This record gives sequence, structure tokens and C-alpha cells, in this order.
Amino acid sequence: MSLLKSFASAFLMYSRIPMPRVEWKEENRRYALCFFPLIGVVIGLLITGWYIFCEKWQVSFVLFGAVSVCIPVLVTGGIHLDGYMDVHDAMACMGNREKKLQVMKDSRVGAFAVIHMCMYFLVQFACICELYRFNERQYVVIFAGTFVSSRAYSGLAAVHFKNASGKGSLMNFTKPAHKNRTTVIGILYIAGVSAAMLAVSVPVGAGAIAGAALAMIHYRIFSYREFDGITGDLAGYFLQVSELLQLITMLLSAMLV
Repeated sequence: MSLLKSFASAFLMYSRIPMPRVEWKEENRRYALCFFPLIGVVIGLLITGWYIFCEKWQVSFVLFGAVSVCIPVLVTGGIHLDGYMDVHDAMACMGNREKKLQVMKDSRVGAFAVIHMCMYFLVQFACICELYRFNERQYVVIFAGTFVSSRAYSGLAAVHFKNASGKGSLMNFTKPAHKNRTTVIGILYIAGVSAAMLAVSVPVGAGAIAGAALAMIHYRIFSYREFDGITGDLAGYFLQVSELLQLITMLLSAMLV
């Protein structure tokens, strides 16, 4: 029963997929981060299904790209994009650590957040369109896997990286989390999805894996340098950066094949 409640807690917090309501208490969130990557599985399956439909009915690459950009937002409700935007607003204030953390708590959206979000969607849309033009279903399968690996890495970072504020939404999930089991499950997710990517295409899969690793390194350096740790907003920022960077590196690998 505890596992089912943790499963529901993860999906209730990080997605808009309907789930039975569970009581908001620590024991019901103990294994929530272990189920977090499964939301990526849902996103990956939807994008793969959308590609198969587009392939069958010869839908244009523009429509494929537009819907593919929207699918993760519709599934998650944009919770990670909110963090991505908050971090860019914080960095734009040019203040010290305390000022940046204060800006991230502000519910108002600044101009720099909007600018960076528009740039993000533009690059993501362009890369997905280019991926579709290869007409290779295996590349889309690898792309689908990036939504799983980004969440697996995020879960590992959540329980191992220092928390910058010692409170907040991220702490609500990391404090009750079973650290050792979350670590083992996260590594298994990463190993499994990486093996699947390589099995589908060694060069393109390796490109996606390299992108995920680079995003994790950037996350650790950036968060500690600028904020002395991570927060829920920074976790959202990392997830978006990881997904985009994996898409870019796998696309570059596909171009070189």
C-alpha cells in the first residue's frame, strides 16, 4: 500500500494524470522519487505513438514538432517549465544568493523568463522537426527515452545534492525519501534506458547519453556556484536543460552518422 501511495504522490505532484487522492504525509512520499521517471515513460510513449500516427498518415514535420513540444507540457502541467523560468528570472536580477532565492519564490513572471522560454521552445521545436525529417523511427524511440533518463538523474540529484534552502517542494520529497533505495532504482533506470538507447542505435544513443551526463555536470556546478545547492525550481530547470541537451546531442550524432 505504501508503494501505491508513493506512486500516486509522484504522479499527483509532477503530472496532470488523474490519480486517486492520497493523504499528504511523509510516509506516502517515501518512494515517490522512485516512480518519478515513470512519468517520463508516459511522455515517451505518447510521443512515439504520435510519431507512428504521423508516419502512417504522412503528417507534416511542422505539425509533428508542434504537438511533440506540447505533449510534455500537457502531461506535466508545466511544473518543470515554471522552475526553468524562475531560475532565469533569478539569474537576471544579478543579486547575491539570498536575492536570487527570493526572486525564485516570487510568483510573478519576469521578462527574462519569457525570453528564455520562447528561445527554449524555438530550439526544441526546430530540433524535433529535424529529427522527424530523418524518417527514422529508432531515433524517435531514443528521443522518447530522454524523458525517462532526465527524471532518473533528477531523482538522484534530489537525494544527493545539497538543498539550498532546507525547505520547499523539493524537500517535501527528499526528506522522507529512502535514500539508498532511491539511488539504486535511479541507477537502474539510467542503466536500463541507456542500454535500450544503445541497442536501438549506438551513435545516436551515445549522443543522448552524453547529453544527459553533460546536463548533470552543469547542474551540479551551476547550482552550487550560484545557489549553494538545489531547490525545486532548480530541479525543474535541470529537467528542461537535460531534455533539450539530450535532444541536441542525439540530433548532432544522427547528422554525423
